Amino acid sequence: MTPVTPLRPAHVIDETTRLLTEHYVFPETAGQLVGLLRRRLAEGAYETGDAEELARRVTTDLQSVNGDRHLSLKFHADQVPAKQGAANLESVRRDFDTSLGGVPRVELLDGKVAVLELAPMLFPLDWAAEPLAAALTLVSRADALVIDLRANRGGDPDSVAFVCSYLLDRRTHLNTMYWRAGDRSEQSWSLPHVPGAGFGGTKPLYVLTSSDTFSAAEELAYDLQQLGRAVVVGAPTRGGAHPRDGWTVHPHLEASIPIGRAVNPVSGTNWEGVGVQPDVPCAPAEALEHAHKLALARSAD
Repeated sequence: MTPVTPLRPAHVIDETTRLLTEHYVFPETAGQLVGLLRRRLAEGAYETGDAEELARRVTTDLQSVNGDRHLSLKFHADQVPAKQGAANLESVRRDFDTSLGGVPRVELLDGKVAVLELAPMLFPLDWAAEPLAAALTLVSRADALVIDLRANRGGDPDSVAFVCSYLLDRRTHLNTMYWRAGDRSEQSWSLPHVPGAGFGGTKPLYVLTSSDTFSAAEELAYDLQQLGRAVVVGAPTRGGAHPRDGWTVHPHLEASIPIGRAVNPVSGTNWEGVGVQPDVPCAPAEALEHAHKLALARSAD
């Protein structure tokens, strides 16, 4: 039987503040948060024997300064490894194995309009390249395409670039990521060639969003929208543009800390805090119907 590790809030806060200081993409904000967490600890705000409750309280404080939704103390019901990033990776792998690799739905509607749902995540590309390539090749014959991101909570920027590569006709600069570590930047481009057949850069393309659409899924919608390639239909997204990493600070608690920020080459900014704003606002439950009607109307022109 695995021994139970006592929950020591002071230790969790010490580790979390250390990680904020070393890794958070905004050092000045990190300093404010460190002061806040230490003050709240001294006030007794974190005195609890329940790890899930501690995670809730600390996350509320972490997000109170600049509203960064990638910044949190995450609770995991199952004990997680101490290795950096391992807590999140195990959870992601379970989702991958139960969602057909992140492509749970491919459907052809009337008028040769294809629907491709990408959910619950855009998984790491070394896992997801095969199912993504198969699905994107399958829908390449459609006259119009609807990509459903309403239930997608994020994932891998490399998978974003991979998907975009099927939807563009030429190699295109999609995004630039600025990293705290090494004070460096890294550009993301679509690929010059893809496995299978591409949908191309001219046929009608629609992207469905909701308030649950987050992180890398927002990047996919935002990149295509800024390039003028897709019409976004649905509701504003959650507004998280900062890639994160995770560190285990207790067997059931993971400090999720943003380590970079995205800058779009067209807009010069990103969707942090404001979300991706739809071109055609509507209730998420009605977004597919709206997109289908738009596609049919365009084909009738």
